Amino acid sequence: MTQQPRTLSGRLYIWLPLLFAMVLVAGMLIGMRLQREAPTIVRDVRSAGTPESAGKLEELLRYIDAKYVDTVSRDRLVENAMHDMLKQLDPHSTYIPGEQLEEVNEQLEGNFDGIGVEFLVLDDTVTVVAPLAGGPAEEVGILANDKIVAVEDSVVAGIGITSSGIIDLLRGKKGSKVEIGIVRGNESQVRRFTLTRAEIPMHSVDIAYMLDNKTGYIKINRFSATTHEEFMKGLETLVKKHGMKDLVIDLRQNPGGFLQQATNILSQLFSEKGKLLVYTEGRSVHRSDYETTGRAFYDIRNIAVLIDEGSASASEIMAGALQDHDRAYIVGRRSFGKGLVQEQYDLRDGSALRLTVARYFTPSGRSIQKSYTNADAYDNDVWERLTSGELSSEGRINVADTTKYYTTGGRTVYGGGGITPDVFVPIDTLVLSAYYSDLRQHVPQFVYRYVNSHRRDFEYASLDQFKRRFQVTDQMLNALLDYAVTQQVPKDAKQLAAIKPEMKRFLKARFARQLFDEESFYVLWNEQDPVVRKALQTLTKSNPITEYQHKKK
Repeated sequence: MTQQPRTLSGRLYIWLPLLFAMVLVAGMLIGMRLQREAPTIVRDVRSAGTPESAGKLEELLRYIDAKYVDTVSRDRLVENAMHDMLKQLDPHSTYIPGEQLEEVNEQLEGNFDGIGVEFLVLDDTVTVVAPLAGGPAEEVGILANDKIVAVEDSVVAGIGITSSGIIDLLRGKKGSKVEIGIVRGNESQVRRFTLTRAEIPMHSVDIAYMLDNKTGYIKINRFSATTHEEFMKGLETLVKKHGMKDLVIDLRQNPGGFLQQATNILSQLFSEKGKLLVYTEGRSVHRSDYETTGRAFYDIRNIAVLIDEGSASASEIMAGALQDHDRAYIVGRRSFGKGLVQEQYDLRDGSALRLTVARYFTPSGRSIQKSYTNADAYDNDVWERLTSGELSSEGRINVADTTKYYTTGGRTVYGGGGITPDVFVPIDTLVLSAYYSDLRQHVPQFVYRYVNSHRRDFEYASLDQFKRRFQVTDQMLNALLDYAVTQQVPKDAKQLAAIKPEMKRFLKARFARQLFDEESFYVLWNEQDPVVRKALQTLTKSNPITEYQHKKK
C-alpha cells in the first residue's frame, strides 16, 4: 500500500497536545510574573506595613457610601472613628479637626492675629475695656468704653452675641482688613474704622512683681513658645530694679505646654552645668536627657513653687526637677499627674494628630503619670480627691506608687500620680461653692459698670492709697447681687453669709485692676492668699530645704 504524505492539518493534530502544554506553562509563568509586578490591593497594603484592618475600614466606608439607606457624611464617620481609636490609647492622644487647629496652636505659639482689644459683653453690647498697647485698635484711635456695634456687614449689638462669637469675627489672618462700627459715648452716629489685623501676643506670664522687699513673684499660666522670654524679662526687672533675692513661682492651674520652655527656665535656676532636669523615653523613642546649661544670669537664693491639682505636664516637670535637686520648696497640693509627652503630626486635610510618644521622668527617675486604665476614674480624679478629703487633709494624700525615690539631699519622694508638695496647704472650700462661682463670673462686668457710674467714689492717687482707704461696703455687695439677678442668678442669703468675706476680697481686687492695672489685682489678691502666705513664711527661713530635711529626720 502506498503511504500518503501528511497534510498540515495532520501534523498540527500530532503537535497539538504539546502546543497546549506549552501555552499552559507559559500562561502560568506569565501569570506568576504579573502577580509579582502588579499585586492585589491587600498584598500591596501588607507590603507597605499597613495592617489588614486598615483595608477593612476603607472597605466598610465604601459599602456605606454605596449601599447605606440614608445619606451620611464620610468625613464625619472618619473623624468619629479616629476619636474612638485614640480613646483606646491614653487620655492625651487626640485628633484635632482642621477648624480647631489654629486656635489650639495659638495657645502654644503665644500669639494670635486680630485687632488687639480687651472687651466685655455688657447688656448684649460689646464694650471695649482697653485697646492693647501697640495693637491695630489703638493705632486707629479706638478708646476704652467704645461700643462695637458692627463687624463688616454683621450687626453685633442686641442679638445675644457671645464672647466667642465676637472673637471669631474680629480674628483673622495677619494683614487682612476688617471694618468695625463703633458708638462712642452718647453719640447716635456710628463711627467706622478699618483695621489691618496684626499679630497680637498672648502672654503666658501673667505678672512679675515684688511680694516684699526681697521676694519676687512670677505667675506662669502655661508654657507657650514665648514663656522663657517672658519669664526672663520679668526676672530681669525684679532683680535689677527691685533687688530680688528670693522667688515664688506660681504654677497653679497651669496645664503645661512646651517641654523645652520649662527646661530653659529651669536652667536659669541652677548655676551648675550638666545637671539632669528631666528625661523622656518611649517604645520607639530613645532616651533624651535635658540638662542645665550653666548659664544662669541671676543669682537667686531661695525658691518656692506653688502647685495644685490643676498643675500638669511642664508644670510638673519644673516642680519635680526643683524638688529632686532640693532647689525649691514645693507648696500647695498634689499636682495633676500627667507624665506623657505628645508630638503633633499635621495631616493632609489640615487637621492634626497629637500622639503620645514617650513618658518623662524626673531626675530621681520617677514617673509622675497617674493610671489611665480606667478612663472615667481618670476624668473624675480631681473630684475624687475632693470627696475623699485629700484636698483638705495632708494625711489623705493618695500615693499610687509606693516605690521610694530620693532627692539629692536624701529626702524620700514618690511618683505615680503627680508631685506631692513639701508643704501642704488645704483648699479653701468656700471657692467650691456654686453660689460663689455663679456670682464671681459676673464680677468683671459689674465692676466695669460700677466704676464708670461712680467715678467720684474711686478717686485714688495710687494703689497704696486705694489699699489703705477703700473698703467694699455692703451696699456695693448688694449692688452686685442685684446685677446678678438680671443675669439669672437668684439671691441666696444663707449661702451669701458663708462667702461674704471672700466675695468682698475678690471685688476689691477687681476694682483695683479696673482702676490701675493687672499687677494691682495680684497685689491685693495675694495678700490674703493662704498658699502665697505659706510660701513667704517658708522663705523667711535661712535655708528652707535644709531645715525641712532636719525636721523630717
